[in-house]
Amino acid sequence: MNGTLTDIQGIKVGHAQNEAALTGCTVILCESGGVAGVDVRGAAPGTRETDLLHPVKMMDQVHGILLSGGSAFGLDAAGGVMRYLEERGVGFDVGVARVPIVPGAVLFDLMIGDPAVRPDAAMGYEACRQATTDPVPQGCVGAGTGATVGKLFGPKYATKSGIGSASMKIGGGVRVAALVAVNAFGDVVDPESQAILAGARTPVTGGYANSAKLLMGDLNRIIAGFHTNTTIGVVATDAALTKAEASKVAQMAHNGYARAIRPVHTQYDGDTIFALSHGTKKGDVNAIGFVASLVMEAAILNAVKHAVPAGGLPAGSRQ
Repeated sequence: MNGTLTDIQGIKVGHAQNEAALTGCTVILCESGGVAGVDVRGAAPGTRETDLLHPVKMMDQVHGILLSGGSAFGLDAAGGVMRYLEERGVGFDVGVARVPIVPGAVLFDLMIGDPAVRPDAAMGYEACRQATTDPVPQGCVGAGTGATVGKLFGPKYATKSGIGSASMKIGGGVRVAALVAVNAFGDVVDPESQAILAGARTPVTGGYANSAKLLMGDLNRIIAGFHTNTTIGVVATDAALTKAEASKVAQMAHNGYARAIRPVHTQYDGDTIFALSHGTKKGDVNAIGFVASLVMEAAILNAVKHAVPAGGLPAGSRQ
């Protein structure tokens, strides 16, 4: 096992980014098709094709998932993913063409780097070209290139974050893994020590301010960049799941968000998790969902531990 999302056999992950503009996208490819579900908890999401993942909808497989920066503009990157897959004969057969099914979600990174540069179809295509089964690069790459956390005092006092991944093997040889781009309104906290690893910094001392505590105080004294958020991720398993079960796993994986991000699922976040089943092993959906929350928690911590300073912001790992 390599400890990242590509521990799930048949899944490839690729990043593409513009390091000068500080934005990028990440693709998760399952060209042979996989069962997917989704759970959206934040109040300000930017998504595509999520309705197809509802258990009562006809479509029962996806061929890729897009995670992108660029706010709603970043949804354009999905066109490049679709073109890449179509060129390889991958997609839902509609008789006259094959239509790749590529759900996606975006985060807001326009306040860092160059807001006029966003992930587009060309970047989505390039991310597919870079997709491999190798260990997933983490930190300020792909959808995590412009990710930041701790926006209570606005983007000027945020901390650089990134993208992280983690995996675990459980009974029956079932593997569960997560990949997440952490761009939260709140702080990232180590659930064991309760220490803030990355978050809002006080304008006076530069130390971490503790957003959860301040949120319960006088918000009239806080200058907030409320619109600059959203954490988006994927959990995957090589156990066979139905669409309903995949959606339940995505729902349970949000517990990883709740343990590692404080506050989370706010009105100012678009927090979204996709769940992907790509395999035939037998596994209990309750166990898989629980472990999905654990690997998601670990992936969030890895996202800030692998981040580096960028855009004039420090990284938690370099404080």
